[in-house]
Amino acid sequence: MNFISTRGGEKATAAQAILKGFAKDGGMFVPEKFPVISQEEMNGMAEMSYPERVAFIIGKYFAEDFGVEFLQKACEEAFATFEGKDPVPLMKIDGEMYVLELFHGPTCADKDMSMTLFPALLKKSCEIEKVKEDALVLVSTSGDTGKAAMECFRDKKGVKVAVFYPEEGVAKMQRLQLGVQDGDNLNATAIKGNYEDCRRAVNRIFESEDLKQALAEKKTFLTTANSANFARIAPQIAYYFSAYLDLVSSDQIEMGEKIDFVAPTGSFGNILAGWYAKQMGLPIRKLVCASNRNKTLADFFNKGTYDAKRTPHRTMSPSMDVVVAANIERLIFETSGRNAKMTAERMKLLAEKKEFALTTPEKQRLD
Repeated sequence: MNFISTRGGEKATAAQAILKGFAKDGGMFVPEKFPVISQEEMNGMAEMSYPERVAFIIGKYFAEDFGVEFLQKACEEAFATFEGKDPVPLMKIDGEMYVLELFHGPTCADKDMSMTLFPALLKKSCEIEKVKEDALVLVSTSGDTGKAAMECFRDKKGVKVAVFYPEEGVAKMQRLQLGVQDGDNLNATAIKGNYEDCRRAVNRIFESEDLKQALAEKKTFLTTANSANFARIAPQIAYYFSAYLDLVSSDQIEMGEKIDFVAPTGSFGNILAGWYAKQMGLPIRKLVCASNRNKTLADFFNKGTYDAKRTPHRTMSPSMDVVVAANIERLIFETSGRNAKMTAERMKLLAEKKEFALTTPEKQRLD
C-alpha cells in the first residue's frame, strides 16, 4: 500500500514513509485508502493470539512491502517482552464497562504497544530501501514515548535516539526512567519549558535543510518515533480490534454489535487509531476523547474550533498535557474530504494564528 501526505504532493511506500517520518512538506503520511476487514476475516481473528492479530491488521498496510512472515515474526518477538500470557488483557469493571490494560510492556506505558515493534520495522525499511546510513531517531515526549523509545532502541546498531522532554513536565518516575536508561546510543535532554517547546524543537530540526545536510555528511538520516510516524499508529489499531474480539469470544456481545470506546489522549494518536479501526469496519458506535484540564481537544469537538491560544497546565497525567495534538492533522485531512490544500492552510493557521475552524458539514461528520 502507498501512503500520501496530508498536505499533498508526495506519495511513498510503507518503507519510505517509515524512514521519513514526516513528508517533505511537513505533512503526515496517511494510507492511500483504508482496507476493510471482512466478516470472514473478523471470525478468523477471533481465534488468533494477540501477536497474530497485530500482524494481521498491520499487514493490511505493510505486508506488500515487508511480507507476511516478517510481520508475524516481528510481532511474536515484540510482544514476548510483555508480562503475562496476554499482552493486552480486557478486564471487566462493572456491568457493561471494561478496561483494556495497555501497561504490561517493558516500560509500563501504553506506548510499548507500538514502540516495541518500531525497531524491527525501521530496520526492515532500511533493508528494503537499501539505506546504509545510520538513523537518528528524534522524539519529543512528556514522559511515556521517550522512555519507550529509549528502551526499545537500547544498544541497537546503526541507530541513535535523541529525546527532548520538559524539565518539570514529566512525572517523577518518568524523569528517573529517562535519567537512568542504559544504552550508549541514547540521549535525553531536558528542556526549560513545556511539551509544546519540545515538540516545536523537534519540528524545527526536521525543517532544517542545513542540519539534514550536515547529518548526511556524517552518513546519518533523520526519522521520528513519535506518532507522526505511521509505524507508531498502525499497531494501535490492532488493540481496538482485539478488545472487540475478546468481548465476542467471551459471549459479552454478538459479532456485529456496536460498542463505544473511551480513550485518554494527548497527541491524539491513540484515539485516532480507534477512528482508523472504525474506517476498517470495526463496529464502533462512538469514540469518546477523554481530556484532562488541558481540554483543547474537548473544546475542539464541542465547538468546532481548534484554539491553541492557551498555556499548558501541569497535571498528574503529563502525557495528556498537550495543547497542539499533532495527529489532529490526520483527522482534519479526512473530515475535509482529503483536501490536502485546505489541510495545509489550516496547519499554517494553527502555527501562525494558533487557531482554525471547521466548516459546519465537517463538524457534523465528527458528531
